[in-house]
Amino acid sequence: MLTIPSLQASVSPEEWQLRCDLAACYRLVALYGWSDLVFTHISAKLPESVSGPDHQFLINPYGLMFEEITASSLIKVDMQCNKLHESPFPVNPAGFVIHSAVHEARPEAGCVLHTHTRAGVAVSAQQGGVLPISQQSTFVLGSLAYHEYEGVAFRDEEKPRLQADLGEANFLMLRNHGLLTVGKTIADAFLSMYTFENTCRIQIDAQAGGELTQVNPQIVSGVAQAMRVQTGGLGGAFAWPALLRKVEREAPGYDS
Repeated sequence: MLTIPSLQASVSPEEWQLRCDLAACYRLVALYGWSDLVFTHISAKLPESVSGPDHQFLINPYGLMFEEITASSLIKVDMQCNKLHESPFPVNPAGFVIHSAVHEARPEAGCVLHTHTRAGVAVSAQQGGVLPISQQSTFVLGSLAYHEYEGVAFRDEEKPRLQADLGEANFLMLRNHGLLTVGKTIADAFLSMYTFENTCRIQIDAQAGGELTQVNPQIVSGVAQAMRVQTGGLGGAFAWPALLRKVEREAPGYDS
């Protein structure tokens, strides 16, 4: 078992709350089976009230399983993924390339969540991408972009192309690679990924059967209003308290 000293007394209440929420998000990703050993990342941007004018982020210590991550083990980094405090754990600058590109292009983004799930990669490899064949898919298609595969994403030269492809979308399908969601909050990014992942699972399952029935395009065009109604205008915050209770039950200790 890892023994990690608590940082609660040495950071602001705002930073500690963000650390707890991000650690919970990592554990939820593990609980839902979306992790890829230690090889993906979820980043959260610290508010200016904490970081000042400099952009600072929290990211996972590289080498820890997602179910091991705690609020105190998360590492604070700058835009170049340089560690801003002492930690016995390394960070993965190459893994932060995609995240830093998104945060740079989308300053309102509080969280960027990236996965390599089986269903997500499978749909990302399909010529047609996400198909309008489920209610879940309509929520994704309302704000979906694609980025072509350029090899393992560790080169800064790829950033401008990824940023241009993302635009203002909140769902990004990385071709032959995986899924990415952008959220104003950690809760928003998680709820979006839950919807994105289920969209891909449903599509793979449906394609194993007969001819597919597609959703009327007019329904897709009105999906933003439908999502606001579904969550009472709260977005991810509507489901987040229940998700935290799930973590407390099934993966306690994240907030240490």
